[in-house]
Formats: sequence, C-alpha cells, structure tokens
Amino acid sequence: MENKIQTLSCRKFLFFFIIQVVAAFFFFSVSFHGKRRNIAIEPTDTVTSKPEEPVKIILLWTWPFDFTFPLNQCPREFDGTGCFFTLNRSLYSEAAAVVLHSRNVCSDRNQLPQAPRPPKQYWIWFTLESPSHNPNTGFMEKLINLTMSYRADSDIFTPYGWLERHDGKENFSMPVKTKLVAWAVSNWNPSARRIKYYEELKKHLAIDMFGAMHSPLPRTQHIEILSRYKFYLTFENSIHEDYITEKLWHNALTSWAVPVVMGPPRDNYERYIPPESFIHVDDFPTAKELADYLHALDKDDNKYMQYFNWRKILKPIAPEGWDVHYCKVCKALKEAPSYRTFPSITKWFK
Repeated sequence: MENKIQTLSCRKFLFFFIIQVVAAFFFFSVSFHGKRRNIAIEPTDTVTSKPEEPVKIILLWTWPFDFTFPLNQCPREFDGTGCFFTLNRSLYSEAAAVVLHSRNVCSDRNQLPQAPRPPKQYWIWFTLESPSHNPNTGFMEKLINLTMSYRADSDIFTPYGWLERHDGKENFSMPVKTKLVAWAVSNWNPSARRIKYYEELKKHLAIDMFGAMHSPLPRTQHIEILSRYKFYLTFENSIHEDYITEKLWHNALTSWAVPVVMGPPRDNYERYIPPESFIHVDDFPTAKELADYLHALDKDDNKYMQYFNWRKILKPIAPEGWDVHYCKVCKALKEAPSYRTFPSITKWFK
C-alpha cells in the first residue's frame, strides 16, 4: 500500500511539473514575441518614411537673437505641410530656402553662407526691427530673393499683431481699471523724441513707469499688471512706416488699455486698427492738451467706453513667439512668383 501511495505521489508530482514547464514556455514565448514586436514599431529619430512628394527644406541660418522655439509644429492656418524646417547647415545644398535673420548676419558678409549657392535657392531676408536698428544691409544687395518683415509690402508679411473677427461669443468683460496711465520702456535714450515727450507729459499727468530703469514688470504678470490701467503709452523707439510693434498689440490691446500712440502717422495705424480704438499724440498740439484729454476721459465713462466698441466684432491677436513668423515661409514658397533677385534691400527698407 505504501508503495502504491508513493507511486501516485510521484505521478502527481510529474504531472504538475510538466504543466508548469508548459506554462512557463508559453509565458516566455509570448513575452519574447511581444517585446520584439514593440521594439520593431518604436519610432526613432533616424528612421523616417519617404515622403510621397518632395519636401521643401527651409534652413534657418541662425536662431533669431538666439531665441529657440519648436520647429515643424506650425499651426494649421499656416499650412506647414510639405516643408521641413531645420538649422542643420549640412542640408544647405538641398535647401529650397535659407532664412537670414538680418540682425544675426549684419556684422559682415562672412556671416552669410559661404558655400556655392545651389541654383534657384531662395535667400529670405527677415527682420522685425525698424530701419533705424538694421545696419549694414549694403553687402546683401542682389543676394536676396524674398523679403520678410512687418512691412505690408514685404513678400512675406509678418506683423506684430492683427485683428480678427470673432463669433460674438467673446467675453466683453473689461478688467477693473484702478489706475490711469502706464508705460514700460527699457531703451532709455534721453535725446529720443519719445523720452522728451514723456518728460513734458508727466508734468501734467501721473504716469506709472516700468522697465529696466523703473519698476520691474515680470513676464508672468505682464498683462495682469497693465490691465489695471485705463491708458498705455505706445511710444515706438523709431518712426517708420508700418512699424507698429508689440507695444500696441500686446502691452495695450491685449491688456484692454486704450493705446496712446507715438509712431507712424494716424492713417498708417488706421490700416490695421479702427480709428476710434486709439489716441495719437499728433492729434494734440501740446503734451498738456493730451494730458487734459486723458483726464477728461477718466471722468467720462461713456466716452471712455467708446474706445472699446470695436471689440464687439473684433479681437486682437498678438503672437509672442517667433515660430508663427517662420511658419509663413512654407506657404510663401509654394505661392512664390518666378525666381528673381530683389533689387536693393537698402533702398527699399528705409
């Protein structure tokens, strides 16, 4: 009997042992094949599918002012399909276009590409600075094919901001206004017209100052702070056609402050924003008369609110990053006219 019991025990042990071996084999087999399958489909930086159509390589010769931003992530409205943005200069000979940020290459001609230029390659001259701050354009004469700037007559128009119609569901709730006038300025040149005008204006009007030489204006609190003010001084650092910068679009309009502008003539502003949306310093013979007008608006809510009627149908767009501007290059290349060389950057951009 004891031998029979031992025999049954051995058989049970052998049976369970075989079951465990089979189960283990099945488990490791499935795990191995599952892992191999995952490795096979894992995307890498070096393996990409061949595009059905040729891709236009757009080479950024430098980062603008060394500011970096994500490449190849253009918003849908800019149609970046069919283009590949890169800073890899080894792709120079294959690039359909090279974007030259003026201030990064203006020191001398050696900052431009030195290798032989491929046939029909577009060189795109790009700037968001005014002619007063774009030196040494002479050595780029007859090298540029397309212009890209805030100027409306550029081949690629890259304004600091613009207005768009909204669907009527936009929030028309104005931030609470507890203060009168603000100005943020870092480039403090006592001989500049805007500084001289400010010195006269402040004799008749309290102005809260922000910037490098004044109270700090943290980037994370920029709009929150400026939205407390009824008016914002949008004084440009130089006066040129279409040079209407973030001072208007971001500092003033985004913060719901009425912009008091110093820049190109009123009719130039009115190409981009409604005439009743801003106050131009040139509308007043003296700084004191401007100050008196702002004081009067401060006491007349109905008249002050008329400067916001346009917001019932329009909203300001003020992109902060550089990528929006570069994304426009792709569509421009697809629609570019026949290849030509721009006659003179220096004569045009002045």
